[in-house]
Amino acid sequence: MRMRRKKNLVPRMERCAQWLISDPQALRGNWRSLLPGAKELRIELGCGKGRFTCQTAAAAPEVLFVAVERVPDAMVMAMERARDMELHNVFFIDADAANLPAFFAPDEVDLIYINFCDPWPPKRHAKRRLTHRDFLLRYRQVLRAGGEIHFKTDNVGLFAFSVTEFPLGGFYPEQVTHDLHAQGIQGIMTDYEEKFHNMGTKINRCVAVKGDLPPQPVLEANTPEA
Repeated sequence: MRMRRKKNLVPRMERCAQWLISDPQALRGNWRSLLPGAKELRIELGCGKGRFTCQTAAAAPEVLFVAVERVPDAMVMAMERARDMELHNVFFIDADAANLPAFFAPDEVDLIYINFCDPWPPKRHAKRRLTHRDFLLRYRQVLRAGGEIHFKTDNVGLFAFSVTEFPLGGFYPEQVTHDLHAQGIQGIMTDYEEKFHNMGTKINRCVAVKGDLPPQPVLEANTPEA
């Protein structure tokens, strides 16, 4: 369901301006200047209202978090959470995940979170999924060797697709589970995750580790590049 446009969005965004990075390209290769001495730089793709973002950042104050969100009406609520929690290690950018290499330098990122992204169920829309190999090849441009993608979804079809797709982008699944909370709550939940867990929906999770990139298909000489 599409989020209703907020009439007071602009003044709310302005009040949280110190958490918003308006020109992420200017920080490419120098993100740790926002938190000198940061042990890691982690990205979350699609932070929504920011529950997972802010609680995770609060639990690891020595880690720098950058949350990417394309919906300002959701992102403003996430920034307000960060402000109310007085967090100094989390920042937000209004951007598309496909543009990460323009914002982050090679090997600059340690970990990427992908939580409950749009499953884009029609097969013809597979390339829009954030775990499609086209996105994975972009992520590996910014992730260090051995860097990780932490992926969670309630969608069984998307999870099966993703576990198969990760190796094609040079990421190798570990800690694969189809019922993350079977033995009790594990880690920090998103709002969406808590809602569906309480409804009895099983949560799928895996960690995909950056490794060697497998041989990529070679385009035929008479085949135009996409």
